Amino acid sequence: MLGTPLRDRQAERRQATRTEILQAAWEIAREKGLADLTLRDVADRIGMRAPSLYSYFGSKNDIYDAMFGQAWSDYVAVVDRVEPTLSADPRSALKQIAGTFVDFAIVDPTRHQLMNQRTIPGFVPSPESYAPSVEVFERGRAHLARFGVEELDQFDLFTALIGGLINAQQANDPGGDRWVRLLDDAMDMFADHVGLPPLKRRRS
Repeated sequence: MLGTPLRDRQAERRQATRTEILQAAWEIAREKGLADLTLRDVADRIGMRAPSLYSYFGSKNDIYDAMFGQAWSDYVAVVDRVEPTLSADPRSALKQIAGTFVDFAIVDPTRHQLMNQRTIPGFVPSPESYAPSVEVFERGRAHLARFGVEELDQFDLFTALIGGLINAQQANDPGGDRWVRLLDDAMDMFADHVGLPPLKRRRS
């Protein structure tokens, strides 16, 4: 009979501390802004001396990197849940894909800034942390390709429309819906531009 695998309790404690550090970093970033995050604030939040953080993260940019990877990984999980529910109608599916990203963005503006805007001078995500964002874009392109929207310029326009509405919403009407409520209209305009068939109406 096989024995129970031994637990690496030291590794578990280390991972738990890293998770606690990231949680504190997100809290502070949401309170003060991403650029004003400091290692001292993070250390104070979790009851640790600032130099001790370096045994978990080598620099503040390493914390940003882990936050970036975590944010995009969380969105990959959202995509995993939504994809099986996508409509067979191209226009409806287009709106579902766009709406899912918009909902994820506006519920947490600080997270969206880190994921999609260059708000931190000198920060470049590591390949490991960047990989989930690449996966999201590749899956998005694959969905549009199924609808016959295969050109990169077309996909760039699709993402620019979504990003523009999110940015306008967060800059001018935070917490409201003045711009994001235009998403369906924007997606219909895009669908017309790329030649998607109109939504089939059910016969009454």
